[in-house]
Amino acid sequence: MSVHEFLVTKAGCRLDALIAEELEELTRSSAQRLIESGAVTVNGRTAKKSMSPQSGDRISITVPEPQPLDAQPEDIPLDIVYEDDSLLVVNKPRGMVVHPAAGNPNGTLVNALLHHCKGSLSGINGVIRPGIVHRIDKDTSGLLMVAKTDFAHLSLAEQIKEHSFKRQYYAVLRGCPSQDEGRVAVPLGRSPRDRKKQAPNGLNPRNAVTYFEVIEKYRGFSLVRCTLETGRTHQIRVHMAYIGHPVAGDLVYGGEKNEPSLHGQCLHAAVLGFVHPQSGEYMEFSSELPDYFSNFISKIKNK
Repeated sequence: MSVHEFLVTKAGCRLDALIAEELEELTRSSAQRLIESGAVTVNGRTAKKSMSPQSGDRISITVPEPQPLDAQPEDIPLDIVYEDDSLLVVNKPRGMVVHPAAGNPNGTLVNALLHHCKGSLSGINGVIRPGIVHRIDKDTSGLLMVAKTDFAHLSLAEQIKEHSFKRQYYAVLRGCPSQDEGRVAVPLGRSPRDRKKQAPNGLNPRNAVTYFEVIEKYRGFSLVRCTLETGRTHQIRVHMAYIGHPVAGDLVYGGEKNEPSLHGQCLHAAVLGFVHPQSGEYMEFSSELPDYFSNFISKIKNK
């Protein structure tokens, strides 16, 4: 089991809603069951489902070990950029979900990894996300780190925490930022209107920093390189929408008229850099723009 603690930053929300907002893997009904089982305390006292905690209250949730998913190894081709006994770097195609979840029980990156690695994956994230150190969205393509050992997982996770883990993305934006380069430092939290979305200064916000640099300008669009200091859920997509230039094709944060023909955001994880957990050597990998991305650039160049 694992214990999660957090401080309430905004009063007026029900306890079950706060827990579901803080822990992405839990639904509100799951949070209610944990409260009913006595697994949640507020300021050290067993909580009740109807409670509405106040700002400054300390919430503690004891989450039992996840029940094993019926995730089976699947012989799905993987584009492996690098692999050794500690880790591998995978070039994830657009449209592939990273790990099994409701609605996506198979065909995921984890299913493919279970087959390729024969079970030799870090167990720190449990059976739900074996080996997964960080994630990228289903419709975001590009480089993803996978840990084979717990030692490698802990080392890589610490590098992410210390902001020494290099992650650069290319994105096509609607319009062009007024500055050729800039820094977006806006905390992100769960949207109060839609729990599947993130929002600037949303519920229980966390520090989020994205650097961007304009690479090329087109009529109505621009190609930018984004470098992550932090790695929050949907960070680049929300930050670019925040400055008024959503990622092309992003119907969630850019509106339903935002290039629906792209069938998802034009966002690619192009560079990954880290210190190898065993050797101590700095390693950096890059991924060329995939066809859907380069084809869209050719299209808007010729407008």
